[in-house]
Amino acid sequence: MVAMNMKISPKSGMCLVVLILESLLSPSVFVRAQPSSEMDSPAGIWETIDDKTGKPTAVVEIFKENANLFGRIEKILTRDDQSAVCVACTDERKNQPIVGMIIIRNIKADGSEYSGGDILDPNSGIVYRFKMHLEKNGTLLIVRGYIGFAFIGRSQTWHRRQ
Repeated sequence: MVAMNMKISPKSGMCLVVLILESLLSPSVFVRAQPSSEMDSPAGIWETIDDKTGKPTAVVEIFKENANLFGRIEKILTRDDQSAVCVACTDERKNQPIVGMIIIRNIKADGSEYSGGDILDPNSGIVYRFKMHLEKNGTLLIVRGYIGFAFIGRSQTWHRRQ
């Protein structure tokens, strides 16, 4: 073994300490700053479950556009007619095809919850204020539609499709 007689100045020693700390801390900071997986976001494909019957009703894709989340019906599971239109709707979606319809609009992240937009029930034509949050490591989405106050409304649990 060859002994090297090397002197480290206080300034270069401090730089070395900073470099070591940066190399140890930076990866963990970046991992926390980015979602660890797609399960950290409601974006994806969901099977909606009727809160009254407990049966699947539709397949909805939630997607991000700019800073907002939107949801589109991809498939109706309660009827064979995939060409059904929203006769109960009272806004611009009236008589539009339900499959392909945007039913969730302008949702924003608010901490661990998502809110600020609205959701349409195509069966009744009612547009509700809306909030949602993920549970069970992102495999469940708790969706709450309400008029006025959040405690007066109804909730559904949606299941992420793999």
